[in-house]
Amino acid sequence: MAHFAELDSNNVVLRVVVINNNDIIDNGVESETKGIALCQQLLGANTKWVQTSYNGNKRKNYAGIGHTYDATNDWFHAPQPYSNWVLDANAIWQPPIPKPTAPLAAGQQYRWDQKNQEWDIVE
Repeated sequence: MAHFAELDSNNVVLRVVVINNNDIIDNGVESETKGIALCQQLLGANTKWVQTSYNGNKRKNYAGIGHTYDATNDWFHAPQPYSNWVLDANAIWQPPIPKPTAPLAAGQQYRWDQKNQEWDIVE
């Protein structure tokens, strides 16, 4: 199955639709252009679509509602969680202090504490 993300005027994802691969094959090859044309035919001629990949093989990340398509880098990324987090080369937001890698007890996890700018352990 092929997945296509509808974008608003700011390239924010409004929805993601699934299309049968057979419907977008052109000369034996999956065609993004054909998929976009089908989305526009079915869901509105003035809509804007970009193909996304469920497994992240296309455009770094799978597009989710509220995510942004960065046309310059040709990738999707999630909303920025905090103003001081930065986007890395894999289109993943990184905190100002890397998440600890030390093992935790069963049921525990790390959570970012924005106020204190540190990682907490929570259960």
